[in-house]
Amino acid sequence: MSSSVPKTMKALVTQANKTVKIEEIPVPEIDDWEILVKVVAAASNPTDWQYIDGVTKVGTLSGCDWSGHIVKLGSKVTQLHATGLKVGDHVAGFTQGGTYKDRGAYAEYVKATYDLCWKVPEGTISHEQAATMGCAYWTAVQCLFHPTRLGLVEPPSSAKDEYVFVYGGSSSVGMYALQLAHAAGYKVVTVASTKNHALCKSLGADDVFDYKDPEVVSKIKAATKSSLHYALDTISKEASQILTLNSFGPGQGKLVTILPLQEKAKQLRDDVQKQFTLIYTALGRELYTPPGEVNLYGNWPASPEDHAHMAQFLSKTPELVASGKVQPNPVKLLEGGLNAVSEGLQYLRDGKNSGEKLVYRVA
Repeated sequence: MSSSVPKTMKALVTQANKTVKIEEIPVPEIDDWEILVKVVAAASNPTDWQYIDGVTKVGTLSGCDWSGHIVKLGSKVTQLHATGLKVGDHVAGFTQGGTYKDRGAYAEYVKATYDLCWKVPEGTISHEQAATMGCAYWTAVQCLFHPTRLGLVEPPSSAKDEYVFVYGGSSSVGMYALQLAHAAGYKVVTVASTKNHALCKSLGADDVFDYKDPEVVSKIKAATKSSLHYALDTISKEASQILTLNSFGPGQGKLVTILPLQEKAKQLRDDVQKQFTLIYTALGRELYTPPGEVNLYGNWPASPEDHAHMAQFLSKTPELVASGKVQPNPVKLLEGGLNAVSEGLQYLRDGKNSGEKLVYRVA
């Protein structure tokens, strides 16, 4: 460990009573292909409290989304000059919180595989903003562009006269999906609360409808001329999955969800391919829960393909940000650093979050 990096750090650790507590723990060791980052800001996701409440792996570090400065490079990263990474760079990324005892975003230091972070262009966005581009941004990327998910054309290429429907355009994933699909040239249709319609329009949606409107399906079909064949459901409850499937035009289609498919949805539209995707597979590690332990999302093998796809898209991200084609989620900063995280997670549990991302300043 470099002399400039302390031996211990403060981190938010999962407790047996389904809470988190700030503890002093060792700074994580990195392998040859990893980087060590001093965290400046971290952001919250629903998966954070779901892992604390539902999985409760005692002693694991919580938190997924981070932004900070590189303080150490693994030996192979140092030798691989093509990475362009160096100590002091502002980088941002994503990790699987609530799973490991040496890997989590709610900590003073976080480690990451060198190609699963992106360098934030100088003079563009802040650490607080960059921290919002983790779980939600990665999920939108994987859902829209991975060849085995929706398989859409990636920016800077441009699609022509094709529609994409995003259920939940003002969700964190939805806000990135709107921008990314728009940047790739698609016509984007979404549903959101009426208070967030202007926000969705500003992020690239061509048409925005109220998901509570009893005529919403017919309005989506009219807007898309019954030619919808691609959809992403960022909410993925029974009602949202059914509404989305009912909005498809005739013929083959693809629907990607970020939570498992509901039984009623499975029975609709046999000609629409329906797929649940999980962003943790992009980290390239196996997701396995031993029998008898709580399993939220099932077991998934390690996916080098998902890792490789995300790594190549992250290499495009600096330009997307610098050009303004992708803007970070609106930030709701909670004062108090790591001490404020428990309050923020309760805010998410209570369903109070809408059209913004909870962020904490760690350093």
